[in-house]
Amino acid sequence: MYNRIAHAFAGSLVLISIILTHFTENKNWLWIAAFVGINLLQNSMTNWCLLHQILKKIGVKNTESSCKI
Repeated sequence: MYNRIAHAFAGSLVLISIILTHFTENKNWLWIAAFVGINLLQNSMTNWCLLHQILKKIGVKNTESSCKI
């Protein structure tokens, strides 16, 4: 469950940053997409995910996860 939420959250942030960049014509919104990309790259190398930690603390049940918690 954590992976599905994390992927949906990351994808949403990337899309939101692109939409905001387009409509506000302010390229600083792309930093959100860059931050998401860096975190995804970090997760692929370390198999650790901050969002998974947050989801665990707020009580979301994990049914399937490849990240270490």
